[in-house]
Amino acid sequence: MQKVNIDKLKKADYASDEAFKTLRTNIQFSGSDNKVIAITSCTPNDGKSTVSFNLAISLAEAGKRVIFIDADLRKSVLVGRYKLAKQSYGFSHFLSGMAGFDMVVAATNIEKLHVVFSGPIPPNPAELLGNKYFRSLVQQLRESYDYVIIDTPPLGSVVDSMIVARECDSVILVVAANSTSRKFAIKIKEQLTRNNIKVLGIILNKVPRTKKKYGYGYGYGYYSNYENENAEKLDVKRK
Repeated sequence: MQKVNIDKLKKADYASDEAFKTLRTNIQFSGSDNKVIAITSCTPNDGKSTVSFNLAISLAEAGKRVIFIDADLRKSVLVGRYKLAKQSYGFSHFLSGMAGFDMVVAATNIEKLHVVFSGPIPPNPAELLGNKYFRSLVQQLRESYDYVIIDTPPLGSVVDSMIVARECDSVILVVAANSTSRKFAIKIKEQLTRNNIKVLGIILNKVPRTKKKYGYGYGYGYYSNYENENAEKLDVKRK
């Protein structure tokens, strides 16, 4: 197994760290049937990769066995953003049958966290994600990990996320505050539910910080369960 050292990861401030802990807790209380979770967004630059990677780290820090898979085969940003060592093999190698899973998965310096990076951009991302290798892998990972967190491309841009989500227990949608319109977010959410995909919740990201009495505000707005149209919004800000 490969080994990567996540030593360049920007340390989250107190407010953001607490927000991820709240998100982690909400996911854990959503039920044991939500083990394989796809994370997508409406548009690029909503921050879904940052959210999904930090969520995986937070779950691992809570003692859960976690594997993070970068399934954004078209435009992954994680390796470059966190200055991680480039891997010889990535997820696209596995999906195309060029490498076994043991050659693409990597242990990290964070206990109980394994990662799989996307690898080189293939000419047919959607076809690879819809093949037998991916379906079989998801079933195997259910038996080995407490949580499987899969980062996927923006659903408003390509169909890849829908293909991945069909093999997952649920999907979380990341929406950037003051960027993505409410109308478009609802349209993407309805697109998922029409395809019988369970939308576990929506994360409002990039919320402007406000000066509070204690001098901080959260960078992540809320996690809300969307089992129905009138689902309660769980605000992770502290007043």
